[in-house]
Amino acid sequence: MNTKIFSKIALSLLSIIMVGCMQNNKPILEADLILTNGNIVTVSEKYPIAESVAIKENKIIWIGSNDEAKNYIGGSTVKIDLKGKTVIPGFIESHAHFLGLGESLRILDLRNAANWESIVKIVEEAVAKSKPNEWIIGRGWHQEKFSSAPKPNVHGYPIHDMLSKISPNNPVLLSHASGHATFANLLAMEMAGVTRATKNPEGGTIIKDNNGNPIGVFEENAELLVTKAYNNYLNKRTDEEKLADYYMQVQLASEDCLKKGITSFHDAGETFEVIDILKKFADEKKLPIRLNVMIGETIENIEAKLTNYKLIGYGDNFLTVRSIKQYSDGALGSRGAWLLEPYSDLKNHIGSNVTPVETLKKISEVAAANGFQMRIHAIGDRANREVLDIYEQVFNQNKDIKDFRWCIEHAQHISNEDIDRFAKHGVIAAMQAVHCTSDASFVDERLGDTRAKEGAYVWKKLIESGAVICNGTDAPVEDVDPIKCFYSAVTRKSADGSVFYPDQKMTRMEALKSYTTNGAYASFEENIKGKIEPGMLADLTVLSNDLLNCSDEEILNTKVLYTIIDGKIKYQSK
Repeated sequence: MNTKIFSKIALSLLSIIMVGCMQNNKPILEADLILTNGNIVTVSEKYPIAESVAIKENKIIWIGSNDEAKNYIGGSTVKIDLKGKTVIPGFIESHAHFLGLGESLRILDLRNAANWESIVKIVEEAVAKSKPNEWIIGRGWHQEKFSSAPKPNVHGYPIHDMLSKISPNNPVLLSHASGHATFANLLAMEMAGVTRATKNPEGGTIIKDNNGNPIGVFEENAELLVTKAYNNYLNKRTDEEKLADYYMQVQLASEDCLKKGITSFHDAGETFEVIDILKKFADEKKLPIRLNVMIGETIENIEAKLTNYKLIGYGDNFLTVRSIKQYSDGALGSRGAWLLEPYSDLKNHIGSNVTPVETLKKISEVAAANGFQMRIHAIGDRANREVLDIYEQVFNQNKDIKDFRWCIEHAQHISNEDIDRFAKHGVIAAMQAVHCTSDASFVDERLGDTRAKEGAYVWKKLIESGAVICNGTDAPVEDVDPIKCFYSAVTRKSADGSVFYPDQKMTRMEALKSYTTNGAYASFEENIKGKIEPGMLADLTVLSNDLLNCSDEEILNTKVLYTIIDGKIKYQSK
C-alpha cells in the first residue's frame, strides 16, 4: 500500500478514536499528572502558548488549553490547579560544584561576614565547640567585600595572627569565596610544613609580608600546600564513613537545588573516584536531581582512564559524563585571572596561568580523540585568548567532527578582538550572571574603566555575535538560586543599587533561555530537556511570578512553588 495513503488512513482512524473517546468522556490518554489553569512558558517555538500540561510516567505527553485538558484526565490523574501561576522548564544550573555545595552547607558560612574581625569571631565560636586537633573548615570570605580593610594587611589580605591566637589547638582552613585562595592559621601551616623558606609552586603564590613570612593566604596551586594536610586527615576515615559523607553532601546539595527550582546540574569537575561513587548512587536511585559531571583530573589519569568513563543518560538520565574540566587561570578577586596587561591595582602583576598551555592542548587533543567535550575555566582576557587558540587548533586538526560544543567556563573578561571568536567557532560561553553583580564593586579597580566597559561580562556582545550563553552560579561561590542570577542577568544591579554597564543586560527571554534551552544544548541534551514540549522529560518548575513580565523588584520576590522531575513532585512550598 502507498505510504501516503496508509498515513492518511491511520490519521483518520486516530481521529475517529479520539472523537469516540471524547464523546464517551474517556481520556485520549490518561495522564498521571496534569497542571491546568497556568501560564505555561514553553520556551518552544512549536508551542509558544499553553494553559495546561499533561504528564505520563516521566514524559510530557501534551500541552494546550484548559478546555482540551479534560481529554487527558482519568480517575487516577493527579490534578493541580495552578491558579494562573507560571510554569517553566526546570532550571538548569550550567556551572557549579555539586558536592562542594553540599559540603558548604555543613561548614562555616563566611559569605555574609562584614569584616575580618567577624570571621575571627565565627571561628572562635566554632573552636569552643570542637575537640583539640579537630579541623575548622569554612568558606566564603572575600577581602574586597569587607566593610573595612583588615589591619595589618598585604594586598588587602589579613594576616593570620588574630586567627592563630584564638585557635592554637585547631588547624583552620578558610576558602576564599572564589575558591581560588585559602586562608590557613599557624597550626595548619605547621602541619603542612610551610615555612618562610617554602617556595611558590608553579601556578600558585604564597602571600608573604615584607619580612618574607607567610601571612596565611595561599593562591591558586599554592592552596595544595596546605590542603594536603587536611586531606591526610580525611583519608583516615573508613570507606563506609567516606561513602556516608559523600551521600550527605549529595542530599544537602539536592535539597538546596530542589527548593530553588533546579532540576539539572552541570557539576564543574570531579575526580574519577568521585564519579565512581556518583555512579553507584545512580544505580541505587539515590541521585535526586540530574547531573552532568565534568571530569576534573590530571593529564596522566585522563590518558589512562578516560575511555572507561563516558556515560550518556546513565541511570534513567540522572547521570551524564562526557566532558573534561580544566583550569587556565584563577579568579579576578584574588588577582589570579590571567590578563593581557597588568592589573590596574597591582602594576607588576598579570595573574596566574594555573595549568600550562601545552598541557591544556594535550588534554584537549585527548578529548577530541575520544569524543569528549572540553570545558576550560578562563576568567582573564589572556586566559580566554589562550583557550580560544587551543580550541581553534584542535578544531582545525579534527575537521571531521562537526559538533564540538566546547565551552569556556566563566568567560568573564574578554578582549574586544576575541568576542566574535566564540560564535565563529561554536564555543559556548558558560557564564554566571550573578558574578557580575557580586564582583562589580572591584572590577573597575582591577581592570580600569576602559577594559571593564569593553570586555567584562559582555553578555549582549556575545549574544549579538551569535554565541550561546548558558547560565549558572558557580555555587558554592554564590548562592545556587537561579532567581537571583536571573535578576542579575536582566538588571546588572548590585546590592547597593548601582548598575554595571547596563548596555550588556540580557532580555528576559535571553536570560530564561540561558537557564533552560541553552543549558540543555551545552550538555547535548536539547532533545530531552530545556523546553516544554510533548516527548520531553517532565522536568518543570512552577513559580509564583511570571519572570518574563513582572517588574524587576518582583523578580526577587518570586517563589518556587513546585519542582517536578521525571513527572514527580520533588519539592512543594509550604
